[in-house]
Amino acid sequence: MENSDGKSDQRSISVEKVRPMKVKIAYCLPSLYVAGGMERVLTSKANYFAEEMGYEVYVILTDGKDLKPYFPLSPKVHLLNLDINYNQLYNKPLLKRGFGYLYRQVIYKKRLKKALFSIRPDITVSMLRREINFINSISDGSIKIGEIHVNRANFRDFKGEKYIGPVKRILAKFWMRQLISNLKKLDHFIVLSEEDRRQWKELDRVSVINNPVSFFPSVASTCTNREVIAVGRYTYEKRFNLLIDAWKIVHDKHPDWNLRIFGDGDRAPLVNQINSLHLEKSCFLEHTIQNIADKYLESSIFALSSLFEGFGIVICEAMACGVPPVSFNCPHGPKEIIKDGEDGFLVENGNVEELAQKICYLIENEDLRKEIGHRARISAERFKIGSIMNQWNELFGNLLKSKSKCVS
Repeated sequence: MENSDGKSDQRSISVEKVRPMKVKIAYCLPSLYVAGGMERVLTSKANYFAEEMGYEVYVILTDGKDLKPYFPLSPKVHLLNLDINYNQLYNKPLLKRGFGYLYRQVIYKKRLKKALFSIRPDITVSMLRREINFINSISDGSIKIGEIHVNRANFRDFKGEKYIGPVKRILAKFWMRQLISNLKKLDHFIVLSEEDRRQWKELDRVSVINNPVSFFPSVASTCTNREVIAVGRYTYEKRFNLLIDAWKIVHDKHPDWNLRIFGDGDRAPLVNQINSLHLEKSCFLEHTIQNIADKYLESSIFALSSLFEGFGIVICEAMACGVPPVSFNCPHGPKEIIKDGEDGFLVENGNVEELAQKICYLIENEDLRKEIGHRARISAERFKIGSIMNQWNELFGNLLKSKSKCVS
């Protein structure tokens, strides 16, 4: 292996010696100012690599140059914004949006290539956004890895839109074929669940690494407060409308309990639904907050009503706080996180009555609620950030070792 000045670099690349090597890793994604799951997970991992494992970490962004990262980023993490501004294309006419996108892709490739040749990372990670279309053609010498935070079935689709015409269907198929072609060129590809891994049959170099919980409080919920919590964006795939329908059933039996949904997005339809069901005094739409762990600890039951998940990290977070989860058995993640009846409950995907029934069951059985919460917290230990980051560290070490053998 050669370093930036062309001299031979005789680095030991065993897993145990990855930290002293001062491994350089570069992550590519749109922005960090959004309070999203991918942004939170990436921030946690970057901070851990830099603070605990001695990596030299770079996060390369395309948008939000003057906006502060939503989640606290370690001062040891290098932030580089290429100032491409794809977000300026939103709400533009279709033709302008298309030409604007192509122009920005050219600029992005040019600037990312310059950045990678300047940084000379050992590993470059694409979060499968715009750079996945050209990152394999950048010959900076780094190992190229793809990391997906959605499942295959719901990546690059239009299911959230009101109208899906034939043109968009064709585009979706074209994008997937293009994506598969690009993924085959990567050195490795990471998915979040075994269920999703089985969907990528065209690929050989695929591993599963779960998302880590970014917190594991020293104390657990007492599970005595009459509070049910849900967390997620106000978007169609979270199906909070179904959760609110279920809450109507719960409220009729247990009017002294509250449901609080923490998230941001278009809340108007949910507000109208809450008002129409006369749930204004027991169902509350809260904004996203950074200290969400405190809200889990104040709750006694967690509910998830999603149509699908990339993994379902919010389930793990609730469990880490000792809060028993009740979740639709949706793809992909819940069934790999929850052991039904032991550390939480899985219900038929989309079954509002069963969701309400299990929530009521936990409400009506306090001792069981506390016991399941206790088991959930123990079960969630496998998602602690140290355990998950060791898996990443091992993967990177093995990839670097394999590359060194090929070069030598």
